[in-house]
Amino acid sequence: MSRLSEQLSRGQFVVTAEIAPPKGTNLAPALAAVAKFEGITAVNVTDNQGANMRLSALALAAQLQKAGTETILQLTCRDRNRMALQSDLLGASAFGIENLLLLSGDHSKFGDHPDSRPVFDLDSVQLLDMTAGLMMGIDMAGKPLNGVPKFFPGAAVNPAAEPFELMFQKVAKKVDSGARFFQTQSIFDRNALERFMSAMKPLRVPVIAGVLLIRNARMARFLNENIPGVQVPDALIERFDRTADPLAEGLAIARETVDLARGLCQGVHLMTLGHEGMIPAILK
Repeated sequence: MSRLSEQLSRGQFVVTAEIAPPKGTNLAPALAAVAKFEGITAVNVTDNQGANMRLSALALAAQLQKAGTETILQLTCRDRNRMALQSDLLGASAFGIENLLLLSGDHSKFGDHPDSRPVFDLDSVQLLDMTAGLMMGIDMAGKPLNGVPKFFPGAAVNPAAEPFELMFQKVAKKVDSGARFFQTQSIFDRNALERFMSAMKPLRVPVIAGVLLIRNARMARFLNENIPGVQVPDALIERFDRTADPLAEGLAIARETVDLARGLCQGVHLMTLGHEGMIPAILK
């Protein structure tokens, strides 16, 4: 049993963070960044995040697992067909990786290779179904496996997505397909999170709330204009515009979000984007 699954099963409030593989082969900066993480249960390793080409998430996750850091391997449907997805999952199991975050993935048109052809052989619900099959010892062709993987599969959700009913139908499908936890996109709206967590209660699946450290108003506006699924409210942008110390204001907003999550969710997922040393201050 992974530490993440064990802590969530005990009702312990968990903290996860994330690291992006390098755009190249030099792992030293990523490993050094992870070494700064304090009080973290597990580290997400992103998979060509934002549809930008980087080193294999599986390669970095394997190195981190070997060094004693528990990881959450992100795996997207954008770049692989069902054969490649199954191969990578079996490879992850061989490296001792149990925690998964299974995603459809941002469309390649949003990234640095906009002319690349997206695959999307499966969607995120089908990927969860496939993972459940592997854990039962069969592949998607119905063939038996020689050695069965053990995973703790998770899925992503945007609690502020509208229409809410349609979004939540997909959440329920993901639970039926084997999602054992959810990590949310960045949370900025208290009412949206409260509504979502109220709807989640009957499903009894833990939710880890996404907390993004925004450093200034320019960054907030960039996120609104360029990152699908992220919408920083005008009121928060106005706070950045009024302050003489935008980074301190961003830290205060992140702390407020952690406090909100402590009362509603089962953990937080911290996205610090190169400011890993501020994690203790965010959790304080």
